[in-house]
Amino acid sequence: MAKRSVAFPFSRLLLSHVFKNPMDAIFHGFPPSSRNPNLSLLGALFCSTSSSRDVRNLLAELKIEKQFMESVSDEQSIDVNITSNVRENGLEEALSLYEEMVGSGIFPDVVTYSSILYGLCKHGKLSEGKLLLREMEKMGMHPNDISYSILLDALFKARKIKEALMTLGCMIVRGNSFDLIACTVLIDGFFKNGGIKEAEYIFNNLYQLNLVPNSITYSVLIDGRCKLGDINGAESSLHEMEEKDCVPNVITYSSMINGYVKKGMLWNAFNVLRKMVHKNVMPNIFTYAILLDGSFKAGWQDIALDLYNKMKQRGLKDNVLILDAFVNNLKRSGRMEEAEDLIAKMESGGLIPDLVNYTNLMDGFLKSGKESSALNLAQELISKNVVFDVVAFNVLINGLFKLGKCDTESIYKVMGDLGLSPDSATYNTMINGNFKKGNWETAVQLWNEMKSRKLVPSAITCNLMINGLCEAGRIENAINIVKEMVVMGLYPTLITYRILLNASSKSRRADTILQVHKLLVDLHLEVNKDIYNILISNLCKLGMTRKATAVLKDMEKRGILADTITYNALIQGYCISSHLKRAFITFSTMLSEGVSPNIETYNLLLGGLSKAGLIREADDLLNEIKKRGLVPNACTYETLMCGHCKVGNTKEALRFYCEMVIKGFIPRAGAYNTLIGYFSKMGKMSQAKELMKEMQRKGVSPTSSTYDILICGWCKLSKMPELDRTSKVSYRAEAKRLLNEMNDRGFVPCERESVNEVKFNVFCLFIIIQAMLLIKRELQLHALGNLLVYSGRVNMLVQKVKVLERNCLKVGKMKNGEIELCIQKSGENTSCMVFFAYNA
Repeated sequence: MAKRSVAFPFSRLLLSHVFKNPMDAIFHGFPPSSRNPNLSLLGALFCSTSSSRDVRNLLAELKIEKQFMESVSDEQSIDVNITSNVRENGLEEALSLYEEMVGSGIFPDVVTYSSILYGLCKHGKLSEGKLLLREMEKMGMHPNDISYSILLDALFKARKIKEALMTLGCMIVRGNSFDLIACTVLIDGFFKNGGIKEAEYIFNNLYQLNLVPNSITYSVLIDGRCKLGDINGAESSLHEMEEKDCVPNVITYSSMINGYVKKGMLWNAFNVLRKMVHKNVMPNIFTYAILLDGSFKAGWQDIALDLYNKMKQRGLKDNVLILDAFVNNLKRSGRMEEAEDLIAKMESGGLIPDLVNYTNLMDGFLKSGKESSALNLAQELISKNVVFDVVAFNVLINGLFKLGKCDTESIYKVMGDLGLSPDSATYNTMINGNFKKGNWETAVQLWNEMKSRKLVPSAITCNLMINGLCEAGRIENAINIVKEMVVMGLYPTLITYRILLNASSKSRRADTILQVHKLLVDLHLEVNKDIYNILISNLCKLGMTRKATAVLKDMEKRGILADTITYNALIQGYCISSHLKRAFITFSTMLSEGVSPNIETYNLLLGGLSKAGLIREADDLLNEIKKRGLVPNACTYETLMCGHCKVGNTKEALRFYCEMVIKGFIPRAGAYNTLIGYFSKMGKMSQAKELMKEMQRKGVSPTSSTYDILICGWCKLSKMPELDRTSKVSYRAEAKRLLNEMNDRGFVPCERESVNEVKFNVFCLFIIIQAMLLIKRELQLHALGNLLVYSGRVNMLVQKVKVLERNCLKVGKMKNGEIELCIQKSGENTSCMVFFAYNA
């Protein structure tokens, strides 16, 4: 076999890395009149361009196709075709060419092997990829850095961390250089698999390896930090990148935008968009998809549509992510027919929806109660040979559970109709669904059935069981599952620890919490800073700061230093127990130890000051936050807004609300309730009503408290003596409307006087019967419509009616429209009032 010239692979790599448009590279350095391009570079065109057909058309146009074909050897021709087919997703054809090549006694070079390896990994054929790597070694071809990086990336994506680390070890032992590509793959892989410390460690040590991070490395770091919610860290990386003249690209900016959107900081996200356009970095379809989805979620419908129109004006075509943003938006408002029509319209326009699009559509159908539509869609997908993934199947099963189709037989029947058989993911979904329904015994049966079918439970299954049993109050059973985990070779994870510690914290006993901690440590739980932080945090949330301080000392004895999370937990504990002075002493200790506070630290202190009514000191602390360069978040504004409301400073509260909204934050329901409550208290019900409309426009659903506050406010206003009859009737009608809406949403009114008065005085026509009852005598009432029953004195009406009604229904005493209620008297001849009411 003739020796392969290194010129051809070098030309290929040079072309793919230097020239953005390979087609333009043919004539690079040649005058327009010249029709004799560099033939070695033409060879590289096959693997660097997106279509081999384009190359052949161009060669024909240049009238040099024959000349070109004669200039390359057989192995070069096959080599080029293999790489081209991999790029065009023609993996099967590429593999066929590879077999033809080897069968003819022509052996590919490392670049061709890497191309095939990339194709196999891209198509999820990881085991075949590993076999190919071994075959390379048998052929005497040593995998290079690119080959190993491709395999490492695929292993990380498949969450096979141990195999990835073993592959990394092989790479180093065999003398391959630990270059920037490999390091970037490792940083990305660790971030995506929870290895945050490892990812940060590799990045921080790049310079020691004589490696300088480029825009891709920084983009991976920024993306990882954003997905973890570390916006400050991501911003710091972006500034560092710009200071070092490393130009951010569209991926870098898109990662920042995604981070801001996930944090609800839409204003910041749009600022990044403006910044990137100003720097001539044009947003791509993914950037627009992130902003569209975020805008729709925030209730910014007009802004989202305007953004979409600008995207279309720029010539960008819709993709599945854009479709997903629109489908999710329609799903949130229950407009499923429009969502279905949109998908059909996109399909007719040439866009092929993916499984995620269909999964969202199916989820929407199930949430709207359209079970048959969801199942029809599922059957349609199966007929199209679309393989259900874990998410799609979970959506289907969870939807059926919520619709009451939660028995095992029904699930198995649906699976049979869809041609599916139960696997670990199926059992996970069914176990989780039964726990949510309160059927913990059925969940345990499924756990045992799963093991009997020789399906090995994963850490996810075990944690589902532990969490479900803990929520059902079966902590002993949950601990037994942990012991089973250890026997199966699975050790308690951070998630396991958090679940069990949270469950033990419900006892509000420090000895119980510490006992669970010791038990898990004895069961091979790896004790690290995260474990200690969870323990300290749980103790502090219960106000057990002394026990938490003792744990901190033990932590320091083991050589584990406290970090921001540790100090935040202690500060929170002191604020909860109203030891504000100690909270600030801990804050000072934190600074003296060189531990940097974050925005959460300040939010906790602000909350403590607001709770104590020290609003001026809270405003001073806000100035300190800004001096430190920290950016106030939604929690900061909500805390200050509520604090000012508490002291009656409405003007400042509204100022913070406006500033919060302008900066792209969406207040939570609790923050809206505080403002609504203030206006209701002051009798300004029109403003309170408008605030409720505003929260709904922004996509924030009113809570039970929202309705309680408003109903009480309208009732109180209707009692004003100076009101005319028309106004009183109008206000009571508004209260009635809100209570109906509240009931329709499934909310239970709280036991407030005004709420219960509305039931009797506004909604119901009621008759009062006074009677003298003896001990143990029973009173039987016949229900017409929604019958409400009360016994006791008139002035006690508002306290007992709801409780008695609930008890009647709970014990199942309502049969055939009849309620039986035993009224026990504290003494003979006790006077009682019995109310029975009908809907007006």
